[in-house]
Amino acid sequence: MSALPKSRAWRALAAHARELADVHLNDLFAADEGRAPSFSIEAVGLFLDYSKQRLTRETRDLLLGYAQQQELTGWIAKLFAGEAINHTEGRAAYHMALRAPRDAVMKVDGKNVVPQVHEVLDRMTVFAENLRSGKWKGAKRKPITDVVNIGIGGSDLGPRMVAEALQPFADGPRTHFVANVDGAQLQAVLEQCTPATTLFIITSKTFTTQETMANAAAARSWLVAALGEKAIAKHFAAVSTNLAAVQAFGIAPQNIFGFWDWVGGRYSMWSAVGLSLMVALGPERFRELLAGAHAMDSHFQNAPPEANLPVLLALVAFWNTNFLGATDQVIAPYAQRLEKFVAWLQQLEMESNGKRVNRAGEALDYATTPTLWGDVGTNGQHAFFQMLHQGTAAHPVDFVLIAKPDHPHAELNQLLLANCLAQSKAMMRGKTAAEVRTELSAKGLSGAALEAAIPHRVFLGNRPSNTLLMPQLDAWHLGALCALYEHRTFVLSVLWDVNAYDQWGVELGKQLAGTVLKAIQGERVKLDSSTQQLLSRLADKA
Repeated sequence: MSALPKSRAWRALAAHARELADVHLNDLFAADEGRAPSFSIEAVGLFLDYSKQRLTRETRDLLLGYAQQQELTGWIAKLFAGEAINHTEGRAAYHMALRAPRDAVMKVDGKNVVPQVHEVLDRMTVFAENLRSGKWKGAKRKPITDVVNIGIGGSDLGPRMVAEALQPFADGPRTHFVANVDGAQLQAVLEQCTPATTLFIITSKTFTTQETMANAAAARSWLVAALGEKAIAKHFAAVSTNLAAVQAFGIAPQNIFGFWDWVGGRYSMWSAVGLSLMVALGPERFRELLAGAHAMDSHFQNAPPEANLPVLLALVAFWNTNFLGATDQVIAPYAQRLEKFVAWLQQLEMESNGKRVNRAGEALDYATTPTLWGDVGTNGQHAFFQMLHQGTAAHPVDFVLIAKPDHPHAELNQLLLANCLAQSKAMMRGKTAAEVRTELSAKGLSGAALEAAIPHRVFLGNRPSNTLLMPQLDAWHLGALCALYEHRTFVLSVLWDVNAYDQWGVELGKQLAGTVLKAIQGERVKLDSSTQQLLSRLADKA
């Protein structure tokens, strides 16, 4: 078992949590008029107010002491030095190099990788500009009007999220995304496209990902049926490191874009995996996305822990999870264009830190990553917010709020802002039985009916939340926001002593899917009785 709960810093936090057990957020605000500015931080254009968390200055000091015990600053230095901190695979986690400026020096195994990164970015730029200008012509000598990215996981979630978030800035070919092996998704996209004006980008590092290659094969058949085999070279590109497999598919070498083993899938949208984004948004805006992320990288690398936005965000999550008993983390972006942000974060956090052993391979006796979920406001208010306010458990919430809208409806934006701020206030404040009694009495309710109604209208409050403000939703600030949560995830991995950059748990299901597929196709394989029963019923219903 891990020794962390036995450490002095952990035990101090546990004792402190017991001392705060009966302290309400209302009490903390009443005792400290300067609480809000004392528990706020601004960096890289983002402003975090974490004053509605159930913590005090002593809590923060104890958390910073725990981070020091875990040698957080040393781990940050290792991360930015390109060391193989993904020790189970012997790899660096160096996605920061993907957004470094051209003159930066960032080394892996003693070699500066930044020139390689910019060589690929330059090739992507030429490719994107040719498509956007109409210089690139398909097999029928027509310009490309639709680009379809076929990938899954990190090869889909990041680009898809950014494309939706920055849709007002999209001025290139229409961009579509296919990930699910359910053919309904591919078919819905194909029905919007014309073979002669469509280009597919197959995004798979190994070019063997089961779902991606199945969808790629179906897209290839659709195109070949309309334009013939020779059209492949004019209508397909690939983001992959498996050159032989890509060329065997029929994709021309000049249309292949690679990346490196120090780029994890869920951290890869900054690489050639973002090719579809560069086509849709243009090279300049794609580089703005990278620049915003790089600005957050610089802040994370250089700011001291007590003034470090990703560090403080992670420490709050660690406190809620391991000392206040929270089992989940809710993300509530009050911006419709950030609807896919939650899905991107789910993979980032839960695939990174969803581990049951520490870096030494020892079983953990404490919680690691909580379940992360959510939806955009105000939709969530009419779905799960009832549970947030009156459920039996407290569910910490990150509210993400954008000051300047990207639409002309000022009155709607005012209503949106008011709702977000009111929800976080209500979660903190609650409503007492006395307040309910006064309110209902004023409406004429009295006697037994009044007393029966009160319990249903009481809100305990004391529900923790962060509010993260963005000035506007543009490429630069979106890049900063995404990098913020990437680094938050890394800090949490250090606090929990887990490897954030492997994902062996994903592999077992892939392996077993191959066995079940053989059974579906008629091969004799050994299956458990439940799986065999379900396959038999599926066959009967087919």
